[in-house]
Amino acid sequence: MSNTNPEKSPDQHPEGEERRSPLRDLGSRVPLGPGNFWNNMLSTVLLIVVVTFIFSYVSESRQQPEQLTLSQVVSQVKAGEVKEIIVRGTQLEIAYTDETRNKGEAKREVDASVTDSLTNLGVTTEELARITIDVQRETGFSYWFGQFAPFLFPLLFLGIIIWFFTRSVKGAGMQALNFGSSKARMIDPNDTAQKVTFKDVAGAKEAKQELEEIVDFLKNPKKFLDIGAEIPKGVMMMGAPGTGKTLLARAVAGEAGVPFFSISGSEFVEMFVGVGASRVRDLFSMAKKAAPAIIFVDEIDAVGRIRGTGIGGGNDEREQTLNQILVEMDGFEPNAKVIVMAATNRPDVLDPALLRPGRFDRRVTIDLPDRKDREEILAVHARKKPLAEDVNLAIIAQRTPGFSGADLYSLMNEAAILAAREKRTTVGQFDIIRSIEKVMLGPERKSHVLSQEERLVTAYHEVGHALVASVLPYADPVQKISIISRGRAAGYTLKLPDEDRRMHTRKEFLDDIAMTLGGYVTEEMVFDDLSTGPSNDLQVVANLARDMVTKYGMSDVLGPVAFEGTGGRLIGGGYSEDRGFSPHVAKMIDDEVTKIIEEGKVKARDILTKYRTALDNISKKLAEVETLEREEYEALLKVEGVPINDAYKKRRESLEQIADPTKELTAFAEVTKA
Repeated sequence: MSNTNPEKSPDQHPEGEERRSPLRDLGSRVPLGPGNFWNNMLSTVLLIVVVTFIFSYVSESRQQPEQLTLSQVVSQVKAGEVKEIIVRGTQLEIAYTDETRNKGEAKREVDASVTDSLTNLGVTTEELARITIDVQRETGFSYWFGQFAPFLFPLLFLGIIIWFFTRSVKGAGMQALNFGSSKARMIDPNDTAQKVTFKDVAGAKEAKQELEEIVDFLKNPKKFLDIGAEIPKGVMMMGAPGTGKTLLARAVAGEAGVPFFSISGSEFVEMFVGVGASRVRDLFSMAKKAAPAIIFVDEIDAVGRIRGTGIGGGNDEREQTLNQILVEMDGFEPNAKVIVMAATNRPDVLDPALLRPGRFDRRVTIDLPDRKDREEILAVHARKKPLAEDVNLAIIAQRTPGFSGADLYSLMNEAAILAAREKRTTVGQFDIIRSIEKVMLGPERKSHVLSQEERLVTAYHEVGHALVASVLPYADPVQKISIISRGRAAGYTLKLPDEDRRMHTRKEFLDDIAMTLGGYVTEEMVFDDLSTGPSNDLQVVANLARDMVTKYGMSDVLGPVAFEGTGGRLIGGGYSEDRGFSPHVAKMIDDEVTKIIEEGKVKARDILTKYRTALDNISKKLAEVETLEREEYEALLKVEGVPINDAYKKRRESLEQIADPTKELTAFAEVTKA
């Protein structure tokens, strides 16, 4: 069971000069490993077998000569059937007057000539005169090849085996030599299949404006160098996962038309000392040869964490890699035309030396997209999808606050999968609406059938959440209630704000705690028992209440003090937690957390007690229909006489009036006039 109020994190999706591809200059760096030896050996053996088979087939398919004895040859000569006898050493080749007849072969006597042998066997001089005897001496390539063939083929086969062994050993040696080479992947600027530009990136307007200067420098560096300006050497992309950091870096390279070298921070570090630093040097060397170029290091926090905290100290391989990155960035000349871009979602753990001016001195923060940006991102992801006429992306953008670009991509993809699964050729609005819940909570578990008692308990639990949220003034409106299992939740209450929020107040947190405890209190009131359903709710409540006390300073007793722990340290081989406050303060924190939770529980109980009839009726209705959308749920509230609290909306309107600049200017003019 789960109440869902996602303030998730959103990714934005997505031309240049023509130049020679740097791939030709850098060359291939893929070594031949020793594991390829047996593959090559097997290929060679198969090739030899195939060639032998073909040779045998061709040889057998030719007409084979008839093997004769010398007496048979004499009989044929006497009968006038022989036209010509060709002598090749001890071999006789018989050609007949009948050209359609197969040639014959015979062996002659070694110590006598052919003429003498035939005469001795009874062939007369007249009969010899009717045939042609051609003696051919065996010389040239074919003769010597026939002589040395029995020795040549074994030697050749042995040579092939020796060559493969030496080649595999050489490959292993080359692999050892290339172990410190960079494993960066390069996207060629002329590769249109992988090219990304700012047109492919929706939202992130401020981030794109910051990065346009980088594009301008890479396209026309002379304009900056002539006036003495130096473009930032490093650009740090910071933002939540899925907000489009990698995509924006690729878009910069695509707009500028320069090579894009990408590598993950974890690919630098190996178990061998010095490999990471060697790969850093090789990567920067490759980029300088292909300049102007962009080096992109994704998840740089893998090697860029604060130094001096590891067990290895200064000899730690990760720290050596970071030191080499810092040295390479300092070694750039003003006209090096190589920009280093990096991405991280943990900027708080990065080493200060990495972020100082002269290194990553430009920081680009990519926020979650607002409602308008989400609509643009959805339009980008819907380009190649046939949409039905009823699709309204503005409504989808409204129902997906807190979604990242990656979430929106997954949303549209899941909608297309649903449509294809149901054998439809277009993606409809209903497909996209269903996909929102699938992305947030997971797929429906239709095989997870609840018993009648479990259905009723789940229905009461979810309606308890929804009823408290509808009455409290600072809770988000309920969009949907369902007892259909999704993911790990047996049921869920989906509540989403009508507008995007960047900040939260103490009153909002307190109402959220009361709403989250609504399911727990309902089970306790109605069934006089508790199930395992509220377990996740209790974890959420405990974490939120503790953050209010220790992180946000929202406790009346402890005041505006942050009590977040500073982590731990190693002492004598063991781990000691460093909380930064005394045990007495720890007890006060626990007491405040308990107090906040108990107040939320009381608030939820009061509401559910007051509207007990509505709780019973709506729960039974939900157990019957399984799902209630916002319109259906609010209609039931009106029937039951439960007022939907709009104090939240009124408060927002009053804040907007206070912040209205026209009213401030009018008031200032009146004061000045007086």
